[in-house]
Amino acid sequence: MNPRRRLATSSRTTTVSLLAAAALLLPALPVAAQEPDGDILDRLEDIPGLTVVEEQPTEEGFRYFVLGYEQPVDHTNPAKGTFQQRLTLLHRGFDRPTVLHTSGYNVSTRPSRSEPTRLIDGNQISTEQRFFSPSRPEPADWDDLNIRQAAADHHRIVTALDDIYAEEWISTGASKGGMTSVYHRRFYPGDVDGTVAYVAPNDVRDREDSAYLEFFETVGDDPSCQRSLEGVQREALERRDELVAHYEELAAANGWTFHRAIGSADAAFEMLVLDTPWAFWQYQTTSRCADVPGTDATTDEIAAFLDEIAGFEFYSDQGTEPYIPYYYQAATQLGTPSVPTDHIDDLLEYPGQFTASTYLPDEMDLPRYDHRAMPDIDRWVRNHGSQLLFVNGEYDPWSAEPFEVRRGHRREAFSFTAPGANHGANIAALTEADRAAATSALRRWAGVADEVATLRGGDRIPGLDDVGDTERRPI
Repeated sequence: MNPRRRLATSSRTTTVSLLAAAALLLPALPVAAQEPDGDILDRLEDIPGLTVVEEQPTEEGFRYFVLGYEQPVDHTNPAKGTFQQRLTLLHRGFDRPTVLHTSGYNVSTRPSRSEPTRLIDGNQISTEQRFFSPSRPEPADWDDLNIRQAAADHHRIVTALDDIYAEEWISTGASKGGMTSVYHRRFYPGDVDGTVAYVAPNDVRDREDSAYLEFFETVGDDPSCQRSLEGVQREALERRDELVAHYEELAAANGWTFHRAIGSADAAFEMLVLDTPWAFWQYQTTSRCADVPGTDATTDEIAAFLDEIAGFEFYSDQGTEPYIPYYYQAATQLGTPSVPTDHIDDLLEYPGQFTASTYLPDEMDLPRYDHRAMPDIDRWVRNHGSQLLFVNGEYDPWSAEPFEVRRGHRREAFSFTAPGANHGANIAALTEADRAAATSALRRWAGVADEVATLRGGDRIPGLDDVGDTERRPI
């Protein structure tokens, strides 16, 4: 860790009253435009390889930029050329801590703040994962999409901007973004002063998925909900002819195709049915259990439910294409979870297709799966990881295989589970005691533990969206 940052962090103190308020309150600060350190636009334009694409208007006290940063296609072989990685910057102040935020997918170009950014009132740099369009080399050598290359992207971004933002740094992300933040810390542990990873799965051994199967046996506060989901799966497969015909009508009306990856509307339909309980627990709450259709439901009612929960478009070529970089990473390093099928095995026409590689175009050649990558990450988190904070959701299937942490001398690592929460679990959803502990750690790492918090718009800034994982994604 940067000695300057360690000294700054260790000199901070905190109070019980501040911890209780921090999750909902923000420091009141002078607006960024009055800072004495020069204009942020001028400073950005002085960074080699960084392009200011545009500045968008936002609320007073903030400035917002869409950026491009030149990255090596292969950090170990500069001769392979470069590509432009898309970033955004929400500038709060040169004297504020900075949050490095990634979704692990595309980056939104609308101003928004992640939960850590709100809790520390910091700057926020949001990154697009390499190989997600438009941050993709041309031509694309998919061998260059791996966790080490992505970690090196983030390391270069921190290095490029550290002179501008000299206060503490926090990295964060949810789901695949949380995984990406952990991988960055594994290879460059001193880049940031703390990491908050939300609902980040840790599939250490891809072939061992008992944790996911056990999850579906125990999830929820009423076992009948999962049984109802299994029932609608079976009912849908028994009505395969009607529902596939419905799917094909939707595809024709919307221009969806199936020839690049999954192969047919019939195979895509089966994948949708397999995925429905997972998608339900990933994004819904137990209040929706009553909405699961029974055996007396009409085919149209079952189709409407499947479309709302899993989404017919999601399994078409058009729905799959934006996520090919994820499926490639899952098929080569990250791993793929399993779902229970005992209750429908006799109705499956495509057994074994519930894997990431099913979604990839036939012309894409996959290297051998790297069985060393995730165990290496897991060992580092358990034995060496510090200033790590994991937040999981009790009813989120992706939290079935969480990162496990160990606290020790000079090591701070925390793992919290939000009761009843799904894939949108966050610090605000934790119990009061866990929320205070998580907020305390985050603010201490960010160097703002001793700031006096004052209410400012209920922690929400008009015109700035709050980052949340509500869009239907593979993870």
